Amino acid sequence: MPLTVLIALVVLGIAGVALLIHTTGLSQPCRFTTEAEARAAWTREFPLTDVTGVTLCRSGRAALIATPNGPGVVWPMGADSTARKLTNARVTPRDGGLTLHLSDYAAPTVRLYLDPDETALWAERIGTT
Repeated sequence: MPLTVLIALVVLGIAGVALLIHTTGLSQPCRFTTEAEARAAWTREFPLTDVTGVTLCRSGRAALIATPNGPGVVWPMGADSTARKLTNARVTPRDGGLTLHLSDYAAPTVRLYLDPDETALWAERIGTT
């Protein structure tokens, strides 16, 4: 098979897979619509930590998790989600939400997009330092 035909097949194949993923909706970011979804996302990351409360943001882009050891946050990363404990987190209010500065090299900064009333509530529950 000539190299040009092979290159064309590979490029068209990759483009076809990307188009198929996008048209089926699998490229949409994860959203939390219920507390159970946010709780399950937290439990996948921290299975031994009890969840005592869940606060969803209105956009579904994040959830604040209350635990006996302090707060945590769950947010989407693509079609999946990730979670971090907010131990020693520094919270900075900004236009459109909060910025969390974590002592975690894998996620040093998390930007949360919140409504103004949610921003105040979340900052209070996290405990701004």
